[in-house]
Amino acid sequence: MELQTIITIAAIFITILTLINGIRLKHKREEYSDLLLDKVESDIELRQTLAMGLYLRFKKENKDETSYSATFIKEDPLAFEHFVADIIKSIYGGEMFVSKASGDFGVDFENRREDGLYLGQVKCVKDDLSFESIALVHSNMEKWGAVGGLVITTAGFTDKAMQYAEGLGVEIISGIELVDMWLKSMESETELIKQLDPSDV
Repeated sequence: MELQTIITIAAIFITILTLINGIRLKHKREEYSDLLLDKVESDIELRQTLAMGLYLRFKKENKDETSYSATFIKEDPLAFEHFVADIIKSIYGGEMFVSKASGDFGVDFENRREDGLYLGQVKCVKDDLSFESIALVHSNMEKWGAVGGLVITTAGFTDKAMQYAEGLGVEIISGIELVDMWLKSMESETELIKQLDPSDV
């Protein structure tokens, strides 16, 4: 057998082993990602902690609270509006427009879907929301002919707010539900990445 034939066979053998190992590692990585997402989704305490973390990440700062570890991501409430709009677009689709910081009349984003316009208000707060935000979104829905609305908070809603929202076409989303949606949107992105063919890049 010639030396070149031996080298060719060895190269093919090494290539096959590399491919098998790459596939095995990819499956392991996917299993670990799925396990982590399952754990987060099933643990209410962990989701509550993540909701609190979203509040701390995006809350408006007082002048005396300006120093944080470089490990933390710190943004402002306007960035929270964009963060939430990205999640809503990932979950519901459609076109998304985030309003200017002031003069938005209580509408932080507009989500145009196949079935119509949805208006949203986003609140980065530590206390449960009362009915006022829901009333403001509903009023804007009537004014602009929107088919639905969303009020999204890092916290939760008072009992009266939940009662008020019933039957208005306004979806109320608490911090924990927002975390669930965030995880779902990341899961969708992960599925898209898994489907990518490296030759497409």
